[in-house]
Amino acid sequence: MADIVILSTADWDHPLWTNKQHVALALRAEGHRVLYIESLGLRASQSTGKDFRRIVKRLGRGLRPPKRIRSGLWVWSPLVLPGGAHGVPLFVNRFSLSCGLWFALRSIKFFHPWLWTYNPLTARYLSLKEFSLQIYHAVDALQEQPCMPRDLIEVEEHRLCALVDQVFVTSPQLERKLRPYSKHIRFDPNVADQSHFAQAMTLPPSAIPSDLSKIPAPRIGFMGAISSYKLDFALIISVAQRHPDWSFVFIGPIGEGEPHTDIALLERVANVHLIGTRPYAQLPAYCSGFDCGWLPLQNNPYTQAMFPMKFFEYLGAGLPVVATSIDALKQFSSAAVLCSGDPQSFDEGLQRCLAGQGPSLSERLALAAEHTYTSRTRRMLSTLESRQ
Repeated sequence: MADIVILSTADWDHPLWTNKQHVALALRAEGHRVLYIESLGLRASQSTGKDFRRIVKRLGRGLRPPKRIRSGLWVWSPLVLPGGAHGVPLFVNRFSLSCGLWFALRSIKFFHPWLWTYNPLTARYLSLKEFSLQIYHAVDALQEQPCMPRDLIEVEEHRLCALVDQVFVTSPQLERKLRPYSKHIRFDPNVADQSHFAQAMTLPPSAIPSDLSKIPAPRIGFMGAISSYKLDFALIISVAQRHPDWSFVFIGPIGEGEPHTDIALLERVANVHLIGTRPYAQLPAYCSGFDCGWLPLQNNPYTQAMFPMKFFEYLGAGLPVVATSIDALKQFSSAAVLCSGDPQSFDEGLQRCLAGQGPSLSERLALAAEHTYTSRTRRMLSTLESRQ
């Protein structure tokens, strides 16, 4: 079994778990030892309280050795300057990361590890030759997020794809975009922890959290980052105003990846409920109180390159799904109602699902069962065997 260094773009305890944390656990479950490196900070810090608190927390963590959080899994927070990708800050980050990683690996007795990175600037910060196998896992078009160094990410991502042994991507658009730069690339969509979300179908009505149960049904639910570069706020407001007897519940942090998200218009709509972030362990209970899951996404370069993790989480929870027809979801139209980005289309799609006229429960669960972290991780590991 291999020792694997995961270079993430998310901190381990981030309230929204993404591919990075789940893949770390899946690799550990397959018998590998994993060192999870928290985000290096692709974008420069913004003048917000959230960024300031994060910097203070990371300063404290950066002085500590890797923390063992489970058997075979450690988390380490390197001391780096957020957004330091040029000049003196880059030199400082390269030196700090290189030295810190040398000591971190030896403290947990990792020798000749693999590198599994989500950071498109990896080759700018680290020498890839130090790793016995190099994998780049592209899960988003990060350069399309607000406040990101777009041109730098574009150039460095192409260079990284040419250098690593294997590229994995989570959407057809990412595959089309990165294939010219990689000799070995594989598309596998985002997946879900099906057994975790399947709990939603077996929980009694009394298990529905009190903050949700007091909201009138039917409840159309969303779980994830509430940011205007991902979600179509105008669409949400229009559909909600058409149906004041429906409740639209949003669970997740506001402004993730977009520090200046303005939710003022959403807050003025009486049947739109922003209830905040909830722990991952509690999400199945919230799903049990939803009548439908929806993905009212923007249609822009970022969303056309993404594969929303919530898609299979909703399906795994047994929920009917109504979503914007982005590129990555079109191949799964048999299990969901996909809509153009206009209110009328979503109105009709939601009415169908609430009336039980969308894809059947058996169709939804069958598709969810095919897309789990265990099955995808085993496919990826099988692919990597041919690279060694």
